[in-house]
Amino acid sequence: MEKVKRFEDLIIWKEARELCKKVYDITSTVPFSQDIRFVQQMHASAGSIMDNIAEGFERAGNKEFINFLFFAKGSCGELRSQIIRATDVGYLTKDMAKALYNDCQKTGALIMTLIKELQNSEFRGAKYFLHEDDPPLY
Repeated sequence: MEKVKRFEDLIIWKEARELCKKVYDITSTVPFSQDIRFVQQMHASAGSIMDNIAEGFERAGNKEFINFLFFAKGSCGELRSQIIRATDVGYLTKDMAKALYNDCQKTGALIMTLIKELQNSEFRGAKYFLHEDDPPLY
């Protein structure tokens, strides 16, 4: 696995960021934008994906990172459910929903791949290193 020094360099975080931007774009259209509570829920779910990846990474331990990755994956599921609900009430066309849903599934699959890699890794996390000179990171 390639060493990453910042969460911003993680492919999964970049994918989650793009997904979040798409959610914000789609929810800014009428009539969607008029359902303020629902828009807030979707923004929270999408933001939670990238934020949990970032927070888990910053904790610098595999066990904690894995826990936060599972939170992020859970938020992917929540967002997929909201995409279905938005389609059911007519806020999204089938094509818009399908594209967003597929992006969400892709992000969730990438998160799961990293979880499995971390679970199988002997590396416990950067916080367990005694020397700060050159700690190998994720």
